[in-house]
Amino acid sequence: MTRALIAAMLLFTAAAVAAPTQQYISDRLELPLRSGQSVQHRILRMLPSGTPVQVLQTSKDSGYSQVRAPDGTVGWVLTRFLMDAPSARAQLAAAKQQVARLTLENAKLKKQVAALGAKTGAQGTQLAKLEQDKQNLTAEVDRIRRAAGSALALDHENRDLKAQTLAQGRELQALRQENEMLKDRSKRDWFLAGALVLFAGMLLGLILPRLRLRRRGGWDSF
Repeated sequence: MTRALIAAMLLFTAAAVAAPTQQYISDRLELPLRSGQSVQHRILRMLPSGTPVQVLQTSKDSGYSQVRAPDGTVGWVLTRFLMDAPSARAQLAAAKQQVARLTLENAKLKKQVAALGAKTGAQGTQLAKLEQDKQNLTAEVDRIRRAAGSALALDHENRDLKAQTLAQGRELQALRQENEMLKDRSKRDWFLAGALVLFAGMLLGLILPRLRLRRRGGWDSF
């Protein structure tokens, strides 16, 4: 008989010290967490409805279960106020919180989408502007190339004109020198001609009087 009683007590103890399971405080507003298995034991703290607790052991005789609160406090609560799932009130509150969180996330996502749309539009505008700038630069490069080609052609033409001008200047200088030489020769010829005329005049001035004298002498002899 004693052995059977000891075996029953061991089985009860093993059942009481089973692995802890998680349960929830029922829809009752608050449940006192006591230091023992009776209302005479002091209240350690009040557990609001929906609070998750870990059930460490359960006593069918007293109707109490030993639980661990989320803050680590260990005490006893009435077993009949424990539920395997959160209370409807807690589920509703959690659902409301989740809806509020999802609504906030949805609003944030809408703002992000709007910002991305605006950014995409700005990027499209900037891309169009860059494309226009590229076309303008390409046209400017082509114009500069054409201008550079024209400048090279003008430079060659200017060089040719300078060479022609230099050659014509030399020819003009040579013509001027030749003209000066001709002028000097003409002056010299005129000078010589004048000298000859003067000499001839002087010679005639000397010869003519003698001829007259001879003629008079001949006439006198008659």
